[in-house]
Amino acid sequence: MSLDPHTFMATLEKRIGLTTEDRELLKSEADWGLEAASEMADHFYAYLGRDAEMNAILHASNERMHRLHETFIQWFHEMFTGMDNWGNAYAERRWKIGLVHVRLGIGPQHVVPAMATVIYEVGKRLTKDGKSANLKDALSRMCMIDLAFIEQAYIEVSSSAVLRETGWSEGLFKRLIVSGAKAM
Repeated sequence: MSLDPHTFMATLEKRIGLTTEDRELLKSEADWGLEAASEMADHFYAYLGRDAEMNAILHASNERMHRLHETFIQWFHEMFTGMDNWGNAYAERRWKIGLVHVRLGIGPQHVVPAMATVIYEVGKRLTKDGKSANLKDALSRMCMIDLAFIEQAYIEVSSSAVLRETGWSEGLFKRLIVSGAKAM
C-alpha cells in the first residue's frame, strides 16, 4: 500500500468540494492568515497541552515547543498560499506532516479534536476581524484535507507494517479488516 500524495490531494479536493473560488479567496487573505497563525498555534497547543500524554510529547525536549509553534505558523499560512497552487509540493508536505505525526505518536484521538479547536478559534477570529463566512468555509475545507492526510498516514504506515511483517497480500489484509469490523 503506497499513497501517491498528489492523487490523494486531487481525490480529497473533489470529495470535499474545494473550488477555484476557495483557492482564490484563501490566497487573497494570505496576509491575514499569517497574522492569525501565531494565535491559532497558541490555541492549538494550549488544547493539546491539557492532555498529559500530549503534554509529554510536546515537551520531550527543550526546544520542541518553539519548533512546533514555528512549524504550525508555516502550516497554517500554507493553507492560504497553497505553496504551488495546492499541487505536488503542497500534497507532499501534507503527507510528510502526517508521517511526522505517526512517528511522534500523536494519534488521531488527539489530532481530530485539536483541528476542531483550530476551526472553532479561527471562526471566532474571522468574525472579530469582519471576514466572510466564505473564508471560514474555504479554510475549514483545507483543514479537513490536511486532517485527512494525517489520518491516512496512520492507515498507510500501519497497513504497510503488517503487510511487510506477515507477507500477506493487500487483498487478504483488506478482507481481514472487513471481517474484523463485522465481528465487533
